Amino acid sequence: MPKIFLAEDDYTMLSLLRTLLKLEGYTTTAPLDTEDVLEAVHREQPDVILMDVHLTQGNGIDILRAIRQDHRLDSTLVLMQSGMNLETECLAAGANGFLLKPYMPDALIGRLKQFFAA
Repeated sequence: MPKIFLAEDDYTMLSLLRTLLKLEGYTTTAPLDTEDVLEAVHREQPDVILMDVHLTQGNGIDILRAIRQDHRLDSTLVLMQSGMNLETECLAAGANGFLLKPYMPDALIGRLKQFFAA
């Protein structure tokens, strides 16, 4: 069962994502409120990171760059999301995909299925 790491600081969105992904058969995990995202990713070893660009823990694009510089995480897929169209910036920083908020649940599930079909 694939594990999805949810780097999202909006609790309503986090709850909705957990419910949706559980219904689709995915396991989810998320960092603690004060936890460093990169440290939590190392601990959890997820298959995919679903990360918002704007986090209270820092800028998601900066965190993405740190993930891409860490060779222990080379096989970890990163799907970025934001309410602003930052797709070009996210892909340039090493994201495997981008979703513009708000998006329909099918868009997220479809993207995850593409990741795991490859």
